[in-house]
Amino acid sequence: MLQGVGSLLKMEDLKRKILFTLLILAVYRVGTHIPLPGVDARALGEFFKAALQGTTFGILDIFVGGALSRAAVFGVGIMPYISASIILQLLTTTVPYLERLQKEGEHGRRKIEQYTRYLTVVVAAIQAFGVAIFLTRLTSPVTGSPVVPNPGPFFVFVTVVSLVAGSVFLMWLGEEITERGISNGISLIIYAGTLDSVPNEFFNTLRLLRTGAITPITLAFVAVVILLTTAAVVAVTEAQRRIPIQYAKRVVGRRIYGGQQTYLPLTVNTAGVIPIIFAQSLMMFPSTIGTFWQTNVIQTFSQWFSPGHPVYDIIYGLLIVFFAYYYTAVVMNPKDMAENLQRYSGFIPGVRPGPKTAEYIDRVMTRILLPGAIFFAIIAILPWHLIRWTNIPFYFGGTRLLIIVGVALEIMQKIEAHLIMRQYEGLLKKGRIRGWRG
Repeated sequence: MLQGVGSLLKMEDLKRKILFTLLILAVYRVGTHIPLPGVDARALGEFFKAALQGTTFGILDIFVGGALSRAAVFGVGIMPYISASIILQLLTTTVPYLERLQKEGEHGRRKIEQYTRYLTVVVAAIQAFGVAIFLTRLTSPVTGSPVVPNPGPFFVFVTVVSLVAGSVFLMWLGEEITERGISNGISLIIYAGTLDSVPNEFFNTLRLLRTGAITPITLAFVAVVILLTTAAVVAVTEAQRRIPIQYAKRVVGRRIYGGQQTYLPLTVNTAGVIPIIFAQSLMMFPSTIGTFWQTNVIQTFSQWFSPGHPVYDIIYGLLIVFFAYYYTAVVMNPKDMAENLQRYSGFIPGVRPGPKTAEYIDRVMTRILLPGAIFFAIIAILPWHLIRWTNIPFYFGGTRLLIIVGVALEIMQKIEAHLIMRQYEGLLKKGRIRGWRG
């Protein structure tokens, strides 16, 4: 362990990336404590503590690092950017102009990213307006004092501007981490936000254990479930279906290329945590709309989309399965994979090159994705009901677990890739020195 840390510290490039990532995350944590003007933070904290545990806004508060319960400038977090990305990716399959841009390479990708940023501002403004209206209607259940002492159009305007600016700034921080740091910046920001409330939840659980509100047997049962679930998530995330690949021998001049055997690794969870994040962000829209109108129909509709309701569970699970297939189709095209294999004289034993190979890869991907997607949908839904049954005062949600495990594995893979690259660079340098001496 210490030798691994020492080798990391000797790599200047990797050390610089890690320090840069930690610096950006520190900036993010500071932003989750900068309050919005005109909000009574104490009254808001009392309301969240009493009324929003486990609701959609309560779950949103977990993913934004507690910024919503503190009425901070990062109150809507990075979710508007994720929602905008979902919308643009869906449109690229239906709008011919966007589809052409996607096929134009680097220029098209940058243009789509530009449209995503513009749409992020629009989505952030809608969510920020919902949060502003939501705050003006709150009162403390303890003292009865309003969360916003002086509500009005000016407060709504300032809140919307502050929250939109905070969301855009977070989008920029995530892009900076992706370019100059470790791992995907957007996922890492959500990862850091989900860990914000863990210490308080841990101490609250111990406090309830001392007072007898939670029995040791219940706590031990929940601990075992968490360990087994985490192990299962890691196992399924790392699971692969390896398709054997054979490369034909090619003679170029006096050299012979190819002839070796390898495999094409298809993971069960190719999309990573993206389907969970996408589905979660979409499920927050009905509750946001419910803050605009207080009619009975709208409120009933919002209750249907509250965590724990059967309608919420079914739609949430279906969205996870859908985005698992959709995002995998976006990042892995069987036709392109088959063409690349054929270009380099590679083939799957027993399968004809070209369209037949693409059909075979697509069939295998479809079969392995379905059980994996269903597994992650169950993991995302069932822990919520376990919390309600056991009365544990922390959010052991499948969404948080999958994000933590997925991002942690991604960070480890990035660091491992840097270490392997360094070893190869060392071997190349030694080979050059020996060749020069010879």
